[in-house]
Amino acid sequence: MEEKKRVLILEDDFPSAVYLKTILVKNNYEILDIVDTGERAIQICKIMKPDIILVDIMLAGRLTGSEAAVHINHYSPESKVIFLTAYAEEDMIDYAVMSHAFAYLMKPYRAKEILATMRLALSNHMSPKKSVLIPLANGFMFNTQEHRLYKDSNEIPLSGKKLKLIEFLVQNKNSSVSNEQISNVLWGETKNASTLRSLIHRVREVLGSDIIENINGVGYRLYSE
Repeated sequence: MEEKKRVLILEDDFPSAVYLKTILVKNNYEILDIVDTGERAIQICKIMKPDIILVDIMLAGRLTGSEAAVHINHYSPESKVIFLTAYAEEDMIDYAVMSHAFAYLMKPYRAKEILATMRLALSNHMSPKKSVLIPLANGFMFNTQEHRLYKDSNEIPLSGKKLKLIEFLVQNKNSSVSNEQISNVLWGETKNASTLRSLIHRVREVLGSDIIENINGVGYRLYSE
């Protein structure tokens, strides 16, 4: 008998969660749990390593579903994340990329679409590519395959625009890039200098270190070791 695939449902709307559970149980999936906070989902994934996690992006807890998915991917990279959301904002899609989500499905729930996507996710057994670590200043490392920043082997969680900024600077390490170049990569258009300075300030606060150098009249630069 084929082993049932295990599913974790991260959804803070109980009727919606029950509807998902009903669909999946009828189709021979095992429901590990229904949880309504990202924190609880992370705890479960550390131990139980679900085959699939259905993640509602908007949650009641401190973490959004998309933020939780980034952490989940760190602890359980083999678990396939499928986002279920009513929102298609750019930052949400950025998080989907960061968490290596398999799919991003829009609400309202459609049983056939969910089941088809889950079957595709479970049949996807692509071999992981070799990771490439880029050493940066002050003990930071950037993994170009995972698109993640580390310091002393600890991951530094970054949201969409912050991660895009670091990744672009890593791609041009030891070389200065202009405000215009950065703006076009991050926003698809030129932004005023204060918008970019504000973003870089927030990045520096998250990192607790100033690895991004301001080149007066030119732009910014990030040094590798």
